[in-house]
Amino acid sequence: MTFETVSTTRSHGGVQGVYRHASTSTGTPMVFSVFTPPQAADGTKCPVVWYLSGLTCTHANVTEKGEFRRWAAELGLVIVCPDTSPRGEGVADNAGWDLGQGAGFYVDATEAPWAPHFRMWTYVTEELPSLVAAHFPVDMDRQGITGHSMGGHGALTVALRHPGRFKSVSAFAPIVAPAQVPWGQKAFPAYLGGDKSSWRRHDAVALITDGARLPDLLVDQGAADGFLENQLRPQLLADACAKAGIPLTLRLQDGYDHSYYFISSFMEDHLRWHAARL
Repeated sequence: MTFETVSTTRSHGGVQGVYRHASTSTGTPMVFSVFTPPQAADGTKCPVVWYLSGLTCTHANVTEKGEFRRWAAELGLVIVCPDTSPRGEGVADNAGWDLGQGAGFYVDATEAPWAPHFRMWTYVTEELPSLVAAHFPVDMDRQGITGHSMGGHGALTVALRHPGRFKSVSAFAPIVAPAQVPWGQKAFPAYLGGDKSSWRRHDAVALITDGARLPDLLVDQGAADGFLENQLRPQLLADACAKAGIPLTLRLQDGYDHSYYFISSFMEDHLRWHAARL
């Protein structure tokens, strides 16, 4: 599990690094970023929060615009930000921005032409955690996960399908029920085929309905988000959590949209949520 350092930069007493490695899951080079807080300078293992990004994003969007380092440094959190899909020559793609490169949906594709490389589920749940655990000062008994939009979908489904792994879970404007909205109804048949039973394993509302549980959950959603009614539909998550008895803090933030201006405005709240549980 070797990797190369693309860059390291001092920030808030810690180190923001960007790294590249040859992924066995995707069969492509993959780039990810890791912020290590000052508390880890002597090798002390710190809790880790995984951030999964949304459609069209790379690791760089949240790394450069998420404004998380000040709070991560204060709270002693390692922040890991993977890419959203395999990329490069020979990797399947689509002309639409919501399918293909930049839009992996955190699934292992079973359908052509996606299956050879689009194995983001294995990448974010197995390969990257193993690499990070081996090379960075992280306490893998204290993991949290969060994400935005498609990445919020990923964070919820990863946590729901790995009970006990994550002590804290949150999301920014997540796609809570992809099987019921246009983004998922485009991506899931392309990646997973027409058998809708396979979709349920990658749909947070369906997973909760089928018995998966979380200790508690924080979700922020911009009230001025143009995707709110058609693609995100947080009320479906609220209803599912209420029926399942999952404590959900769902905050509709007046005037905020879907952008990193929204995410960065509430990043402190989310990292404090995670730190309190880690």
